[in-house]
Amino acid sequence: MRNLFEKIGAIIIEIIDWFYFPFLRFIPKEIFRYAASGGANTFFDILLYFVFYRYVLDMQIIHLGFMAISAHIGAFLMVFPITFCTGFLLAKYVTFTSSELKGKIQLFRYLLTVAGSILLNYVFLKIFVEYCGWYATFSKIVTTIIVVMYSYMAQRYFTFKTGKRLIPAKANR
Repeated sequence: MRNLFEKIGAIIIEIIDWFYFPFLRFIPKEIFRYAASGGANTFFDILLYFVFYRYVLDMQIIHLGFMAISAHIGAFLMVFPITFCTGFLLAKYVTFTSSELKGKIQLFRYLLTVAGSILLNYVFLKIFVEYCGWYATFSKIVTTIIVVMYSYMAQRYFTFKTGKRLIPAKANR
């Protein structure tokens, strides 16, 4: 299975890198790959969220007997397992391919960083939909922008640990 993921990852990298040339002076390749693969996964996430919220849940509260879950949170919970898997695979086999950490460690760390993303998603969706009165899909888009910034930093410097310091240490004078 790993070989299959590596082959698919190599194909995706080829496609992404083909579009990289105009950006090479402005964006490091790793960030471009993260933006492209993460952007595709984010688009997939928002599309699934819209479909689940609008058509599967019909924008109705989910009554579980012992509790009720709003449709915007229910849609998030339903979409999450799907995009968790696609996000991890894209990060591991497309963006952070130079990480030398073992896959199990990466997966555990990815789970931890995604837990932070879940918390941020939950909090911002609650704030934007229930307190600000924004539409759920628009709230999801704004929330996603915030969470993506957190996610890149956490994945680069913790989950896949490929990053060096942002600011180089000053040389001895």
